[in-house]
Amino acid sequence: MDYRNTFEKSLCRQDKIAHEKRWADILNAIENTGTYDLTVDELIFGAKTAWRNAPRCIGRIQWSKLQLFDARHVSTARGMFEAICNHIKYGTNDGNIRSAITIFPHQISGRRSFRVWNSQLFSYAGYKQSDGTVIGDPFHVEFTEITRKFPHYAIFGFAQVCQKLGWKGKNGRFDILPLVLQANEHDPEFFDIPPELVLEVEMKHPKFPWFADLGLKWYSLPAVSNMMFDCGGLEFTAAPFNGWYMSTEVGARDLCDPNRYNILETVAQKMQLDTRKNSSLWKDIALVEINVAVLYSYQMHDDHCGRFTLRINAKGVTIMDHHTAAESFMSHLENEQRLRGGCPSDWVWIVPPMSGSLTPVFRQEMLNYKLKPSYEYQVQ
Repeated sequence: MDYRNTFEKSLCRQDKIAHEKRWADILNAIENTGTYDLTVDELIFGAKTAWRNAPRCIGRIQWSKLQLFDARHVSTARGMFEAICNHIKYGTNDGNIRSAITIFPHQISGRRSFRVWNSQLFSYAGYKQSDGTVIGDPFHVEFTEITRKFPHYAIFGFAQVCQKLGWKGKNGRFDILPLVLQANEHDPEFFDIPPELVLEVEMKHPKFPWFADLGLKWYSLPAVSNMMFDCGGLEFTAAPFNGWYMSTEVGARDLCDPNRYNILETVAQKMQLDTRKNSSLWKDIALVEINVAVLYSYQMHDDHCGRFTLRINAKGVTIMDHHTAAESFMSHLENEQRLRGGCPSDWVWIVPPMSGSLTPVFRQEMLNYKLKPSYEYQVQ
């Protein structure tokens, strides 16, 4: 009832008869089937509002521009895959990234749910070597190994779901993992993402030619795929959504975290910095230059068709630096305070992982609380 009231209020109308009829239809459907379906308009409003309510997202000023793809008619993993490919194509948009969400059928009590078992639609494999080192992304070692090695599985958890699949990687540093999809009471299946849908950015630096020799790259579309969309009392367990990158997500976390690609010391040594002592601030200097490279590479993305382009709204690959992102969030915070009397915000996640005190969000008091509709973490 709370969601219905919020939805009706958003329409700025006072059609009491229509409101009561819709509510009666919902109650009747629940009585007869145990559940009900949201209308397309209700679903769109819910998805946008859930993004608006997401306390960890710094880019929420764009919440009203989310494109929704209604995939509630899908009944197979193959159908899920085709819908996701459509989502990827729309979202990537040749580098001019567009925010989108694809929503599959909601959870029915007593039945296995629709799931995208990947944490993101795009991610890189991690191959653990006999000496304990990792080729690729260490964060995805478990997913990679259990996807490749085991011939049988039972449906109890994430590892077991992947054991049957038999995917064969190439043992490279940047092998795109397959999508692991589960639909409509059926066992999970894996699908390789078509190469033509994978837009990756090769890393270069505007001042250091040797940076390109490191062989680094990253994908252009950050698409979270394992969260649950909670709306109107319904749980949509498969609802992948994407925005675009803030540069520090790639440059400070994905490439530099010790448990990820961990390139910080390698870059510092290439820069001939003194890595023997912390007081040389080699970590800070190298981190800034890595982020310079990420921004430069996305903005100056070569599309491999003989053109070299700078994205200013229309070219390259969309990315936002952390200073601009923080300033946009402050504008969003001001808007929300005026329109809704507040904005749920998780300070730990909102403050960028680099140069935090140089951004306006660092000194901003924030209140972290939950509103629905919402995107929720679920058992993986």
